[in-house]
Amino acid sequence: MQIKKVLILLLVLGLTTGLAVGCGGQDNEKTPGEDQQGAAKEEVTKLLVGATPVPHAEILQEAKKLLVDKGIELEIIEFTDYVTPNKALANGDLDANYFQHVPYLDDFKEKNNLDLTHTVAVHFEPMGIYSQSIDSLDNLKDGDKVAVPNDPTNEARALLLLQDNGLITLKEGVGMEATKQDIESKKIDVEIVELEAAQIPRSLGDVGAAVINGNYAIDAGLNPATDAITAETKDSLAAQTYGNVVAIRTGEENREEIKALDEVLTSPEIKQFIEDKYRGAVVPMF
Repeated sequence: MQIKKVLILLLVLGLTTGLAVGCGGQDNEKTPGEDQQGAAKEEVTKLLVGATPVPHAEILQEAKKLLVDKGIELEIIEFTDYVTPNKALANGDLDANYFQHVPYLDDFKEKNNLDLTHTVAVHFEPMGIYSQSIDSLDNLKDGDKVAVPNDPTNEARALLLLQDNGLITLKEGVGMEATKQDIESKKIDVEIVELEAAQIPRSLGDVGAAVINGNYAIDAGLNPATDAITAETKDSLAAQTYGNVVAIRTGEENREEIKALDEVLTSPEIKQFIEDKYRGAVVPMF
């Protein structure tokens, strides 16, 4: 009799425990899709940045990988001129652009009445003097042509480089306003030819020498550190003046996406990438 009572008691306890477990299991069971509905998806912010192909777009491609961890999808819009990216930024078609130095940006926005500003300086591209026919400026002859960029800030920069190397003398005090009309004297009677900056590498065979922007030189397979007759040095005034910056619309300096872009573009990872890939043709500013 005692054994029978014990067996009944154990049976009752087993049923009770089973019901409790069953109820608990039913309460914890998740209906299909509940994880997706219950957990908020991490938002991804798209950031549109304009850039010229080399080295800017290449650097941005590296930055794109780092921005993923910050919840930002970087879309890179490539341009092959120096005019459209600033207009696209001012019109709201871009969130930022990365292709220019401050003197160019300041000159362009003033002449076009654009409300733009800049944040971080990322890199410096040494401007160099190149030639397919000579290996020294002393080998230039009277009547030879020397090509320089035709936009105001880059032309002045090119003329100052020619002056620094003794080829010409500019009027005193013209500085960054210099044009070929400000040439006071020439060591050799060369003809200064003004061309659109992007066209100069393609015209190298038609001139005695050419002053080429760093990005266009790289795009043409030229390295100012190894292929130029002479080039601006990384510790020069030019390096401090012509650092390439991130441009944005005025008032958007504190946008979280812009801050994240600036942080990534001045990170140790990007510095290492620039140094390894360009080997002196592009110099980090940070």
